[in-house]
Amino acid sequence: MPEEVALAKEVRALARQIARAVKKPVQFMEVCGTHAHAVGRLGLRQLLPEKLTLLSGPGCPVCVTPTGEIDWALELAATPEITVATFGDMIRVPGSRQSLADLRAQGANIQVVYSPMQALELAVEHSDRQWVFIGVGFETTAPTVAATIQTAARQGADNFSVLCCHKLIPPAMRALLAAGEVRIDGFLAPGHVSAILGLEPYQAVADEYHVPCVVAGFEAHDILRALLALARQVREKRAAVENEYERTVRPEGNPLARAVMEEVFEIVDARWRGLGVLPQSGYALREKYARFDAVRRYGLRPSNAGEHPLCHCGEVLRGVRRPLDCPAFADACTPEHPLGPCMVSSEGACAASYRYERIGK
Repeated sequence: MPEEVALAKEVRALARQIARAVKKPVQFMEVCGTHAHAVGRLGLRQLLPEKLTLLSGPGCPVCVTPTGEIDWALELAATPEITVATFGDMIRVPGSRQSLADLRAQGANIQVVYSPMQALELAVEHSDRQWVFIGVGFETTAPTVAATIQTAARQGADNFSVLCCHKLIPPAMRALLAAGEVRIDGFLAPGHVSAILGLEPYQAVADEYHVPCVVAGFEAHDILRALLALARQVREKRAAVENEYERTVRPEGNPLARAVMEEVFEIVDARWRGLGVLPQSGYALREKYARFDAVRRYGLRPSNAGEHPLCHCGEVLRGVRRPLDCPAFADACTPEHPLGPCMVSSEGACAASYRYERIGK
């Protein structure tokens, strides 16, 4: 109890410091779905001064996966000899016509797994079938997928492949600033991604666009300390990369994880929901591991399928529209009947707003 009282006092003190540091209206953006949900769950917006607006950006990996890639997963799942293995977040994400949950209800072979290695183990155990793991995620999950592909190569598990939909966060941050659709005075940089990348990849954002970046953890005091650091940089007209999550994030990140990714993946242009094709913003399997690439193995063709006409997930991901401002929010679009992934994913901004902030909507 004394520790909880001390933390509560620290949170209130940080909120007061932020209020004193914010002299003019500012807009900060988080690019991490875990941050989006932590802010809502902890009620942090109620502690912030009116002059500080906290936007949600493209920090949910399921949400930024475009409809065309969801349709690829559906095409694979509809193939009788294939079992699709996926994280649970992907099951209910709508494609252009249906979701994996719809297909599973019709008898398709779809297995929810908790790790890519579990998917590989199932493939080895059931070697009479083809298994495809849906690889969705940022730099946090990409190393585990890369390591799984290395293991599949060593084991000769040729009935296993990966639909690689991995994305990189820093190019999306730069794309948002280059587009200039919404004013971003600072980025709350993602803790988990930064544990892999370190601090250097954000330096281009600070240098090229004079926008500060501060890495944050996920407790109330972590997030408020990072917001205070951003507010002070803006007040002092500085743009630096700072680390307020030192207990987990090292400046150099995780070199071993990055080496595994470098071995298995190459960086390529990638399509993002709401952002279009961003240069050098995604991963693809290198030629050495091409036999584990589901796109090549099954001849999947590019698709430009769009979102549901009532879904504004793309605008939410760009910070142009808040979830509460979407006409379909909590009406035509709910967690039980989602129109897009931002309402489905456990890291989606719409799901966070629906759960924690929809009073009066």
